[in-house]
Amino acid sequence: MHPPLDRPHPDCQEAIDELRNCQNNRSALKVWACNQLKLRLDDCFKEEKQRILLDMNKDFAERRREEDEEAARSTGKNISFQEYLKKDKEYQKEMESIKKNGSSWFGV
Repeated sequence: MHPPLDRPHPDCQEAIDELRNCQNNRSALKVWACNQLKLRLDDCFKEEKQRILLDMNKDFAERRREEDEEAARSTGKNISFQEYLKKDKEYQKEMESIKKNGSSWFGV
């Protein structure tokens, strides 16, 4: 399955047009006739999705840092959750146990 073809896909429009043309001009009995075009379209959609995700997440670290700072201000805490875990003795003990035994009480 592929995403709806009626929404804009500027990176893949040529592949979409070729697939539609193939499907409109081939017999319904030849279901395999357009497979290569479908595979090309799938690859194009994968590349498009990867590009979109990279664009969306390019400043993720900065946004995460800002969210952590805002959460610390709103809760009155001045350490991050990761810093809290580093100081939590029970958590550290459990992590050492996991490293030694490979199992945990919470199923990791």
